Amino acid sequence: MSESRTARRTVAASLLAVTALLAAACTTGGATSKADTGADDTTPVTITFWHGLSSPHEIASVDAVLAKFHKKYPYITVKAVAAQTDDKVNQAIRGGTAPDVASSFNAANVGGWCSSGAFQDLTPDIKADHVDMSQIPKAVQSYTAFDGKRCTMPWLADTFGLYYNKKLFAKAGITSPPKTMSELAADAKKLTTFNADGSIKTAGFMPYLGAYEMLTEHLVPSWGGKWLTSDGQSNVGGDPAFAQALTWQKSLLDWFGAKKLVTFKAGMGDEFSAQNAFETGKLAMMVDGEWRNAFIKNDKADIEYGTAAVPAADGKSQLYGAGYVGGNVIGMPRGAKHPGAAWKLIKFLTTDTDALTTLADAIGNVPTTTAALDSPSLGLSKDPNFAPFLEVYKNPLTTTTPASGDGGAYLTNFGHFVEKWQSGGVPDLTAGLTAVDKQNNAALKLGQ
Repeated sequence: MSESRTARRTVAASLLAVTALLAAACTTGGATSKADTGADDTTPVTITFWHGLSSPHEIASVDAVLAKFHKKYPYITVKAVAAQTDDKVNQAIRGGTAPDVASSFNAANVGGWCSSGAFQDLTPDIKADHVDMSQIPKAVQSYTAFDGKRCTMPWLADTFGLYYNKKLFAKAGITSPPKTMSELAADAKKLTTFNADGSIKTAGFMPYLGAYEMLTEHLVPSWGGKWLTSDGQSNVGGDPAFAQALTWQKSLLDWFGAKKLVTFKAGMGDEFSAQNAFETGKLAMMVDGEWRNAFIKNDKADIEYGTAAVPAADGKSQLYGAGYVGGNVIGMPRGAKHPGAAWKLIKFLTTDTDALTTLADAIGNVPTTTAALDSPSLGLSKDPNFAPFLEVYKNPLTTTTPASGDGGAYLTNFGHFVEKWQSGGVPDLTAGLTAVDKQNNAALKLGQ
């Protein structure tokens, strides 16, 4: 879902907003779900559904799926409102004008929504309708629930992998994509070319964190890193995977030269345009989401490319084929006027195989249930450049960034630390990560 990739990367929800929603949850009225799925109620009703999609193609794709829903439930009319943001949803909840159903690109907000009651717990409805949650990978389940409450369901997913330029590979004598991080670094150096003045002409890989989808959360799964402990505490200082990942990243960054990379990064075209550096051949390899396949096609990019899983850390071969998954969430805000019909729509959009495969094929996202993944009607499974993302999604070792009560502030804090780290401002990595743990735990405590 192309419009809000940046929103997915901007994972920090305001702690003030979370606090405000917590207060609103105690005062805002409206119907609440009580496991009444309305199976026998066929009274005509119109419900509102807010989503963030805004391009004509994506809006039309959603409307086509909603038409399928109306055919199944002719007594329920869905009024879809596109281009809605989380801020607008939060304002509507506080003002008592919430839609019946709302979706979000930003799963980092789930913790705040669940803990504040801003989004209703769907567990009673799930149990009443005997929805089989095992058809959804555990990593995906973890970012759609918080503290025992499942206040959202996953609505398609994003899975990350490695994109590589086949022509540049052949020119450099590289015959296959790297499977380990040492191979990735070696290939990146072979693929990199420089201008006469020493500046980077073509980058074999972009190790600068914050460039496109080169983010810590997409990197540490290669080392098996876990952001939070089992009791919800920050784990970046306690888990050696973070220090190992950053050490690898800084080593490759230093080979390029941080200043050279910053200059090259500044000249990279907009990530979500036809001037994307990979699409124009200026970047030989990159970590990106499955949606890039659709962008390359729609941009008519002149590039021969392949895709694969992100390489695993050396000595972690069992992790090759796994990766990072995130995605869209959908739920029922507090104050929904028609909870029975709203639940029917949520259940349909997130568990109906035809609905999932239809929308996934239309907008190039990964469907979120095993039945949809294995469905012969899923056209994306026949695309050799999309298939690796489906396999990464299904891998039981694939991980995510878990929901938290601080609205994902633990990721924002780590991002600030990373900026200092890669600019040479962190003399002691171990001490620095320990300090981040303290900062994160304070934010996590406040979020609770």
